[in-house]
Amino acid sequence: MDDYLKILYTFATMEHLHPLHTDLQKPQRFTYPFCYEPHPLCQLAAREVQTFIGSHVEIREDADRGKMFGVLVVEHQGSLAYLAAYSGLLAGRNDWDFFVPPVYDAQQPDGHFKTTEREISLTAHLSPLTSKKMSQDLQMWLFHQYQLLNARGEVRDLVDIWQDYYARPKLREKYPLPPGGTGDCCAPKLLQYAYQQGLHPVCMAEFWWGATTKTELRQHLNYYPACRGKCKPVLTWMLQGLEVDPDPELQGFARLEVKTIYEDDAMVVVDKPSGMLSVPGRIEDYSVETVMQQRYPGCMVAHRLDMGTSGLLIVAKTLAVYRLLQEQFIKHQVRKKYVAMLEAHPNPPQGWGVKYQQSTNQHPSLGEGLGRLCRISLPLRPDPMNRPRQVVDLEHGKPAVTDYEFLSYDLVALYPQTGRTHQLRIHCAHPDGLGRPIVGDELYGTKGDRLMLHASEIWFRHPITGQEMHLASSPPFVDSEI
Repeated sequence: MDDYLKILYTFATMEHLHPLHTDLQKPQRFTYPFCYEPHPLCQLAAREVQTFIGSHVEIREDADRGKMFGVLVVEHQGSLAYLAAYSGLLAGRNDWDFFVPPVYDAQQPDGHFKTTEREISLTAHLSPLTSKKMSQDLQMWLFHQYQLLNARGEVRDLVDIWQDYYARPKLREKYPLPPGGTGDCCAPKLLQYAYQQGLHPVCMAEFWWGATTKTELRQHLNYYPACRGKCKPVLTWMLQGLEVDPDPELQGFARLEVKTIYEDDAMVVVDKPSGMLSVPGRIEDYSVETVMQQRYPGCMVAHRLDMGTSGLLIVAKTLAVYRLLQEQFIKHQVRKKYVAMLEAHPNPPQGWGVKYQQSTNQHPSLGEGLGRLCRISLPLRPDPMNRPRQVVDLEHGKPAVTDYEFLSYDLVALYPQTGRTHQLRIHCAHPDGLGRPIVGDELYGTKGDRLMLHASEIWFRHPITGQEMHLASSPPFVDSEI
């Protein structure tokens, strides 16, 4: 009975600690936060957090604009409980009782940060250079206030952690200081509070609440990994002392069959399976190119498909052929057709509810949309804080153009006019594109068994004979011919 009373006292005195009533078994190791499947304990905790969000109007209305939330399952005195957090501020506040506090509270109106902010604002129009110097000094001061713990009980401030992670001179030059907002994401908040209260972390997960936005292509209630740009250096420090799951990306990929569609003395055209790299990656060496090099030493893949995308890929057997094919790609003389299966529209208006950009910016009905070529033009750039994600940037992005036509309500044919990273995936998912992510797209939609995107046809000139080539491969996720 004494132990039971101690447990009750713990929950009564820790207002941010929420008991978990379940027989679910805890995992053997803590979550690797940058690539994971949410543990059932985290899913249970997340559902309780989602119920809380939905029952509090002020929180729900702010979160509906799009917000990342996180849960951390912890163990204390033999019992399981969970902590909850949100990224940044929630409804302009960071002091909600249900959620853990920030690592450092910079929002106190009479605190040093807010007081100095007001001074800078008053100085800005009188002395811009002085104001800028004061802003930089204030930001550096703020970074030093983030005194972050790890599981060993060691403490380092944010600047030390950052510069130790990017210790190599070239990296230090590229990433001298943390970006603003580092340390305010869910995971650092959760781990910091757990360590401070003597709670043992068991597993963790983060989910998105709210609608997808033009800058955050995330789906309501989907789980997502921690961001790499801000959180990778911080969590690498904070997880020291915990037994953590290995990085799945370091475990290697399945050895898949590469089917040949066409072959002659100059080149091979293969049907790449989903889940296989086109060329060796930073960590994984197994790829279409390495497989083909075992058959044809010195061969080179002439273009690339995302790992999740299946379909036609040209392999040049010699460097000379590779260069001739590359010339066609550079001059945009190669045409490609992809077929994608789209998620159902979340709130379909009359007809399809699918947006497309044409001279009239119409919303076609089902009959008008079928077989009608339309265009999406949304410039893209990398998201440096969350690689490998890309974002639409109308001011600084590189041009990205996709023509498309609907084959049915679920299937769309995509004809890329440019070759930006994740172009087709973003053009499908973005509200100013089709507004419907590709099925199985874990970055911009909902994770599934595979990404339902297939490079189904390609047109080009034979690099040696000059003959017009047209090759085709049926999408494996479509039962009938299209």
